[in-house]
Amino acid sequence: MQQAIAKADTLIEAMGWIREFRDKITVIKLGGSFMDDADALRHVLLDIVFMETVGMRPVVVHGGGPAINRAMTEAGIESRFVQGRRYTDEATLGIVERVLASEVNERIARGIEELGGRAMTLSFQATNVLFGKRIQLDGDDGPVDLGNVGHVTRVDRMTIDNLCYAGQVPVIPSMCLDDDEQKLNVNADTAATAVALAMGAEKLVFMSDVNGVRRDKDDPDSLIHSLTAQEGHELIATGAVAAGMIPKVEACLETLDKGVRKIHIIDGRIRHSLLLEVYTTKGIGTQIVQG
Repeated sequence: MQQAIAKADTLIEAMGWIREFRDKITVIKLGGSFMDDADALRHVLLDIVFMETVGMRPVVVHGGGPAINRAMTEAGIESRFVQGRRYTDEATLGIVERVLASEVNERIARGIEELGGRAMTLSFQATNVLFGKRIQLDGDDGPVDLGNVGHVTRVDRMTIDNLCYAGQVPVIPSMCLDDDEQKLNVNADTAATAVALAMGAEKLVFMSDVNGVRRDKDDPDSLIHSLTAQEGHELIATGAVAAGMIPKVEACLETLDKGVRKIHIIDGRIRHSLLLEVYTTKGIGTQIVQG
């Protein structure tokens, strides 16, 4: 009986959040090492099905770095990274498209449907919704060429909106087309940010393999559950946020400035971490808010 009462209490706690986020867009970025864990990915997809069932409108944007690395190794092509971005020549682009925009994209959509949800792949093989242009990075000796790498400048919001209204979960790979129909590889974090901004999302959630932003990067127990933009800048300045977390937090702060209300960084390896972050008062990761 006590266990049943505890379950009811959990539902009551979730009810307020369910009401608040009903009909609101939440963009969920999937990527990184946790996607190689079939059980962890299954529970994240189950959380996404639950969110859609109770009236939220989840949109999935995904990368697939580890799967791409494996495919390149099998093809005998060495992965090359420039300032943290994958250099994408024609051979690499072919592998990225096959793995990311076909295999991983279809696996995520199929997983959602196997769990009782409805999903639609929005890839080059179906309906592309991301458009952009080639980018170059600044280097010490001038512009740095990345090959077929781009950033998103336009999102087909109407197609995504229509799918959400129809009760389907859009599943979007982090690739785009430029004005000449050239396919471009896009960083998944920046692609998710572009989608969140275009959709006027209530939330942007980064599924990571760390539990969030920490005051001590080496101490999981120093997790910061809620962080303002000003506090985020201070943590970067003092070095508390360091290494690979810096660009992620900086991207979060930039996205807040452009209108997304809340951004979350959570550990996708924890069972039902998405539901625990969105539908409980304390949450399980870090939420970043403007003020």
